[in-house]
Amino acid sequence: MNYNQQIKILTTNRLNLRLFQKADAPEVTKLCNNYNIYKHTLNLPYPYSIEDAITWIEHQYERFQNNKLYEFAITDKTTGRLYGSIALSNNQRFLHGELAYWIGEEYWGNGFASEAAKAVLKLAFTEKQYHKVFARCFPTNPASEKVLQKIGMEKEGVLKEHVKKEDRFEDLVYYGVINRNG
Repeated sequence: MNYNQQIKILTTNRLNLRLFQKADAPEVTKLCNNYNIYKHTLNLPYPYSIEDAITWIEHQYERFQNNKLYEFAITDKTTGRLYGSIALSNNQRFLHGELAYWIGEEYWGNGFASEAAKAVLKLAFTEKQYHKVFARCFPTNPASEKVLQKIGMEKEGVLKEHVKKEDRFEDLVYYGVINRNG
């Protein structure tokens, strides 16, 4: 992984993780306006409009600059095609952050989430000096659990009926990994 502070790009074998740009809004809208993504995420609205995308993108740079939240577009290193998003929150008080991501349904099963998550985890532990990174997912999303396991996270527990989604309470599975080198 290579991290470029000036232009804020993480690179992996196949991917560039970069800041979103306003020009990404139509593709973000296309990818996120999908019930199958909505049902596996905590905060994405559905239906998802171009206004949702623009508002989301407009706020990212400020949060990035203020070291609150690092959100990256997951893009193809060669073509620039947008596959999804990955984010890492930054809680300086506790030296930890939450990892969250989504991948457009047409790109599921290609390992993009795992590859991007490994790069962001390395950023968290090597550059940002986090002690811990955690993630949450719905138990109805085994693909996300596999991603978290692949990057070395361990299941820490289940919070029963922790969030309300579509008028019913849902469990959340918590995963985490501690930086043993820091």
